[in-house]
Parts: sequence; C-alpha cells; structure tokens
Amino acid sequence: MSNANVAPCCPPLTERPMTAVEAEAAARMFKALGDPVRLRLFSAVASHEGGEACVCDISDVGVSQPTVSHHLKKLKEAGLLTSERRGTWVYYRVEPSVLAAMGKLLTLPAAA
Repeated sequence: MSNANVAPCCPPLTERPMTAVEAEAAARMFKALGDPVRLRLFSAVASHEGGEACVCDISDVGVSQPTVSHHLKKLKEAGLLTSERRGTWVYYRVEPSVLAAMGKLLTLPAAA
C-alpha cells in the first residue's frame, strides 16, 4: 500500500529558499529521523535486502514492540515509510523517491 505523503518534498537548499509548505514537509521528515530509535528503524528498512523489511526482522532496537510500532507509525506519518500487511506480518519499505529527495535536498551543486 502506498502512502500519499511519499513524494519529493523540496528543491535542493542551494537552489532557492524553501516555501513554507516545503519547509513543513522537510521538517516533518527530519523531525521523524531526529529520534535515535526511529533513525535505526529507518536505516534497518532502507538497508534490508530487497529494500523492504518485515517488522519481525527489524524490531530488535532495544525497546518494546508497542514502542517499535509507535515509531514506525511516526515514520509512516512523516512520509518516510510505506507498509503492506501480508498475513500476520507488516512489511515496511522506504520509497526510493524519499531517499532521492532527502539526498537532493542536502546536496551541494557541482563545482563549475
């Protein structure tokens, strides 16, 4: 299932000043990643073989299962993850457009 919030949020910071809407979108992403557990979960999904991970494969981050679920929900709300239920398990995926947009946002222009 795709998350409607998953889309490139903003132009590179060096291209032009952000609009208020773009700044809100970028801030949601960075705020979600500002928590160490969320950053670990995001990294676990992004680096997992095939680009997706079952919650059963990534929940060993030193917090309880309900807390893992809470953090995964926050990452989804920020547009960083999508999920799909398969039987009793939920699989999470980082959309390539999200990683590309985050990388592009922080990339310096090429030297002339």
